[in-house]
Amino acid sequence: MLRAATPDDLSALRDLERRANLAALGHVFPPERYPFPDGDVLARWALVLADQDVGVLVRDAEDGSGLVLFAAYDDSSLRHLAVRPDHWGQGLASAAIATVTAAMARRGSRTASLWVLEENHRARRLYERLGWRPTPDRQEAPWPPHPVELRYARALEAPIETAVGTRGIATVAPPDR
Repeated sequence: MLRAATPDDLSALRDLERRANLAALGHVFPPERYPFPDGDVLARWALVLADQDVGVLVRDAEDGSGLVLFAAYDDSSLRHLAVRPDHWGQGLASAAIATVTAAMARRGSRTASLWVLEENHRARRLYERLGWRPTPDRQEAPWPPHPVELRYARALEAPIETAVGTRGIATVAPPDR
């Protein structure tokens, strides 16, 4: 079950990000050269949680051992996504992406985007399998050693509205806005 993150989750968000990054990105950010920036990441999460335009969804571990997933998004971008490494391969990231892209579509967006490290091959394979495509956009990541980030985008389907009539149920796509 996904739930909305609260300020009480601040440290758990940072801790999950650290665990996921060390497992997935140690080749990009070798911890002996670039220690995880705990204070900066905690401060960033405080800003994200305070931003009224950003939704942050989390999933708690069934055994009470902390968070196993977070997904932060706004009207048209997936801003942050991580799954605890001991939960990789269970479909949690795919389900979270489906949830947040549906929320974006309900908010009126027809295209979603995200930034991913060029060397984050696992994430890139997931995004591409889910229909995201790289764009020509590139930028330098804010964290040393400042690796390259790629922008990915994908079209969003218009939300389906259900109409109930005398002859049963019909699904109707809402008109373009």
